[in-house]
Amino acid sequence: MLANLERQKFGSMLRARLTLTSAIEMFLDPLVAVGCLLGVGLYYGETLDAQYLILSLLVFSLTFPGSLKLLDAPRRIARTAVMNWTALAGLLLVFGYATGYERFFPDCVIFGWVGSTYVVLLVSQLSLRYALPQLLANRETATAVIVGANPLGGILALQLDAARHSGIRFLGYFDDRSPERLSNAKGEVPAPLLGKLNELSAYIKAHRVDHVYLALPMATQPRILNLLDEMKDTTASIFFVPDIFVTDLIQGRMESINGMPVVAVCETPFTGLNGVIKRTSDIVLSSLILLLIWPIMLVCALCVKLSSPGPIIFRQRRYGLDGREIVVYKFRSMGVCEDGDVVTQATKDDMRVTRFGAFARKTSLDELPQFINVLQGRMSIVGPRPHAVAHNELYRTQIKGYMIRHKVKPGITGWAQVNGCRGETETVEKMERRIAFDLEYLRNWTLSLDLWIIVKTAGQVLRGSEAY
Repeated sequence: MLANLERQKFGSMLRARLTLTSAIEMFLDPLVAVGCLLGVGLYYGETLDAQYLILSLLVFSLTFPGSLKLLDAPRRIARTAVMNWTALAGLLLVFGYATGYERFFPDCVIFGWVGSTYVVLLVSQLSLRYALPQLLANRETATAVIVGANPLGGILALQLDAARHSGIRFLGYFDDRSPERLSNAKGEVPAPLLGKLNELSAYIKAHRVDHVYLALPMATQPRILNLLDEMKDTTASIFFVPDIFVTDLIQGRMESINGMPVVAVCETPFTGLNGVIKRTSDIVLSSLILLLIWPIMLVCALCVKLSSPGPIIFRQRRYGLDGREIVVYKFRSMGVCEDGDVVTQATKDDMRVTRFGAFARKTSLDELPQFINVLQGRMSIVGPRPHAVAHNELYRTQIKGYMIRHKVKPGITGWAQVNGCRGETETVEKMERRIAFDLEYLRNWTLSLDLWIIVKTAGQVLRGSEAY
């Protein structure tokens, strides 16, 4: 997980330096989607007139920039491609049938286009993932040095080495400390050590260095200013790698306040357009799901009523967005309704769980009323699972970063749950693992990730679960 975290912290920085690869990442998906549409139309003898032009422009605008990231793992590339195209194709089909626009296209063209785009997207993205880095690996168009042979500089050196298709060749470090005091991200003495800081400017001129990365702590500001003055007599591009990246960034990015730059270290992913996308998807999906499952909910309500005395719906206080208390609905699965300062988690063969409650918890039927919470805006379909207030107060003092999970709305299912962190958390270690997945979700959120979690959750429900 540490290696993944390091890759996430510097991946966006390195991608900003790519030129050809960046263009491919942005334009591949739109060109494939439009190309498949026009190709299938020609195959079936269609005249590519106004309706094809309008649909092509719409598809291009909705798919640009593309989802391909060459630094991502192949499995993630495939998952993102499939889920993104599924979401877009579904949206276009619903729009087409609702407006009647689909009558301008034969069914064979529509379904041929949707199906062929899946295949071409996967083949092209995975082929480029393997082939392009190899083709560009020997294309060394720029040289780079890192000022600061410290863990931060070591991580950056590892990333430069991993991203060889960026066209940047790492030469070595500059640092004033002696070799025995130096260590990189692996705890090793970095090599090669090219010289001390006062030798940097001369080295840049002599070897025509293209890029200089300053990985010095912020506390060394006077040294940084002196270096910048000395390098004004060179043509090297200079980049500052702030040591805030040593911390655990959540949606870290650059912003500005009336032109003054600020760095977001810990922020929700659901700001601006992302927030609109997230809320819209929650409303649409939860509405559709409730329309489909209301007969099941009626049967569940009847079974709860007949299984034991007490209310059908169990209301419990949980922490929601920004740590504010919310009320979460569940079908009652126990003979008691605990919501005080002390709440005992359900355990295996727990005597408080009713006979129907055991079945409902195993199949997640007890969670169905939470789709109403989603429509109310208290929850999301996907997000960190909400814990009882009593559990929050306990673990927030024991697990570092615990409350960061409340930067987003709690979810009916989450990244932790589909990675095996469902059910009882009788140890702090189990809860720490769950929180680690929750924070990873915050760092990497995309709509396609949400859809993938929903698909995996459905599969887990069909196979059974670890909840009791």
